[in-house]
Amino acid sequence: MPWRNVHDNVRLPLELRDPVAENSSDTTIIETIRQVGLAEADKDKFPRELSGGMRMRVSMARALVTNPDMMFMDEPFAALDELLRQQLNQLIHEIWRQQQVTMMFVTHNVSEAVYLSDRILVMNRYGDIKQDVSIKLPEERNPELRASSEYLQAVAEVSSFLQESLV
Repeated sequence: MPWRNVHDNVRLPLELRDPVAENSSDTTIIETIRQVGLAEADKDKFPRELSGGMRMRVSMARALVTNPDMMFMDEPFAALDELLRQQLNQLIHEIWRQQQVTMMFVTHNVSEAVYLSDRILVMNRYGDIKQDVSIKLPEERNPELRASSEYLQAVAEVSSFLQESLV
């Protein structure tokens, strides 16, 4: 929300859940802002003062501040450049490992899907599931994994299934 600073944007889900508990959540908000890689000083900035990547981190913090059991992310990094996208992929993976939150991540980027997933559902243009692919890569993901033969093979396999689903 452009009229709210970072702190207040992240606080919004807590306000909606319990409008009376305004200040009791400040520590949680600051911790969540830090968790997504923003500095505490960023809490007073407004969306117009943030880069695209920082705005995405605020959105992630807003989703995480309530400690959800599940998160649904619909192409959250589509408008970002590749380097920032990979950095945020790593951040999402680290959050998943730390919090064990179930994430459903929608993307058209096959390499991103393979990197973040242990399971990929390939759908056709009508939303029918055409393939259910188990990704057998190490649980701990790091940037070096993207150059491994196992990763590249998984990307090729999922790409092949995706091509087949389009016909």
